[in-house]
This record gives sequence, C-alpha cells and structure tokens, in this order.
Amino acid sequence: MRKLLNTIYITNENAYLMLDGENLVCRTDNENKLRIPFDNIESIVCFSYLGCSPALMGKCVEKCIPISFISPQGKFLAKVCSETKGNVFLRVAQIDKFREKGIELARNTMAAKFCNSVQTIRRTLHDTASLKEDPDIINTMETLADGTRSLLKAGTIDQIIGIEGNCAHSYFSVFDKLITNKKSDIHFEYRNKRPPLDEANALMSFVYTLYTNEFAAALETVGLDSYIGYCHALRSGRSSLACDLVEEARCLADRFVLTLLNLRIITAADFDKQVSGAVWLNDEGRKKVLTKWQEKKRTDYMHPYLKQKIQFGLIPYVQSNLLAKYVRGDLQEYPCFLLK
Repeated sequence: MRKLLNTIYITNENAYLMLDGENLVCRTDNENKLRIPFDNIESIVCFSYLGCSPALMGKCVEKCIPISFISPQGKFLAKVCSETKGNVFLRVAQIDKFREKGIELARNTMAAKFCNSVQTIRRTLHDTASLKEDPDIINTMETLADGTRSLLKAGTIDQIIGIEGNCAHSYFSVFDKLITNKKSDIHFEYRNKRPPLDEANALMSFVYTLYTNEFAAALETVGLDSYIGYCHALRSGRSSLACDLVEEARCLADRFVLTLLNLRIITAADFDKQVSGAVWLNDEGRKKVLTKWQEKKRTDYMHPYLKQKIQFGLIPYVQSNLLAKYVRGDLQEYPCFLLK
C-alpha cells in the first residue's frame, strides 16, 4: 500500500519557498520559518503570491513532488510537476477506452454521485430524527433516485450532464437543512461560485479545489493523463479526469464541510467580504480548514471495494489505481466509489 506522506500547505501570502540542500525552507520577513526534509514531503500547496525559487522547483521535479499554486482565495492557478513517465501505452489505452466506454463511465460516475448524495442526507437524518418527515428532503431523495434511474436511458454526455444539473439543484436546495447546529452563523442558500458570494459557498469551493488537486496528483502517479476525461469537456489547463473522479467522492468533501459548520470550527469570522461581493476564507480560516483536512486524511476508512481499512487521504490513489487497472483491461468494470 502506498505510504501517505505530508502535504505542505503554505498559507502566508508573503512566504517564499527555497531550497537548502535536501530541505525545503519557508522564508518570511527575511527569516527562516520552516525547514522540512524532502523525504517527508508528498506534495506542496502554495497560497503565496511570492512563490518559490527555480532551484526548489527543479528539486521537486526531480523528486516527483508536485507544487500547486493556488490564490489566497482558493482559485487554482498552476501546477509544477515532474516529466510524465507513465507508460505511454497506458495513455493510448486511456484515450481508446474513454472513446469506447465514455458514456458508460459517465453514467456510473453520476449514479455513484447521486447515491452518495442520498447517503450524505441519510447521515444527517440518522442524527436529526426531526428531519425524516421533512417534505423537501423527501422530495430531494426521490429526485436523486429518479435521476439514477434516468441515467440508464441517457445516450449522450449532454443528457447525463442535464440529469446531473437537475439533481444537483435539488440536492443543494436542502443543503442548508443539513447544517443542523442552530448556533451556526453560516447558512447556505444556493450554490454559487466564481466567485462565491457567501461563507458556505466559499468554504465548499475551497475544499473542492483541495480534493480535485489531490485526485489530479493521484492520477499522474498511476500513469494516467489527468487532463483527458470522459465526462467533463476537454479544456486547456483543466484536469478533466480529476474533475470526473472527484464527482463520486464529492460526498466526502460535503461531509467534511458540514462537520466544520455543525461543530462551529468555522464561523463567519473566518471569512472576508470583498467590495465586489465575493467572499473568501481569511488567513485564519484557511489555517483551520487545512489543519482539519490534514487530520481527516490521517483517519482510517473502510474502502467499500477493497474491503480493507486505508487512510482517508489514500482514497484518490486507490480510485486512480482502480481506473488504471480498468483501462489496462485487468478489471471488467471500474468500481466507482460508493458510501456504505
């Protein structure tokens, strides 16, 4: 099993990363604030505007440690990674398989997403019995179930995306009811992004960006091309396949967001509102989210297909490896991630 190392998150906007021998050094205000050996680092996520030295980027490329540059507001900017060394035949097989089985893969991915969304709602119903008879929640669960059945008849990607849009609208219409802590000062009205206009959407978009980044890194690790997907349209600079796979695991990000809000780990004080109306996590808020995300990645999770416990942070790598096995022909079907 792959060893889960540390992801280093640089949240200080004025930090500069540099190389010192076999160590990563984080420098702010002309002082060295952090020194970590490369052997303990899996990836680097940098929210700093100053970036890092060319020497450090070269060392990370040599050691296959990806560096992701994200704006302080959570928008993905760029990624520095090593030369693609995966089996070229696997990538050719990936293109052929997605052309042949793309519709089937997209159906299964969205069906898994809908089923996992239902499980996310049921988790809240288990803890909050008063919501079991809520007509809006009942209607949403029926819509998700109908959407799953409708996918069987969908013959094009556009039809699948249309079904997904309807189900997502219904799911997010009741998301605020899943924030069951009445003392929470954060509420969800509707899904908005680019930019997010409220605290709940800002938090959600930030966590989605983190998780998509991790799926992209995992896909590159197993030799698949993260930019060639089967559901999301190909677009220069977008990891379409990572966006595809994160759909079925989005429920885990949603659960994480709900935990932060229901336990009041994140409050309205952890956000800043811009003159434009955009809402972003502030420095303290980012630190809280990233700390809890790292803690979450270290917890054990029973994988539904492997039937064994793995660390939560390894889920992107396990799913990417299963997809690679399917592309190679070692598996007859790709086993989507399903909550149990």
